[in-house]
Amino acid sequence: MPTLDWSQCPAVESVSGKRSGAWVFEDTRMLVSTVFENRESGASIEEIMEWFGVTREQIQAVLEFAARSLDTPPPASHSLASADAHSL
Repeated sequence: MPTLDWSQCPAVESVSGKRSGAWVFEDTRMLVSTVFENRESGASIEEIMEWFGVTREQIQAVLEFAARSLDTPPPASHSLASADAHSL
């Protein structure tokens, strides 16, 4: 998966003192990657909401941002082979 520019998603933030600067849902400590990891494992949005205390709107914002971002062809200089699941 190509690296997404999460700075363009208003539902998330990266704060140097919070989770080592990883992308988290705004005003939480929940990693954005947690949504994708749990969805890949078969969890529903409702389960993720219950387990991690985030809203449907937050999850949908991240999923929609990722879908829109992936619809745009990556610049020629990016190699899909070098991307991995942790580039979220």
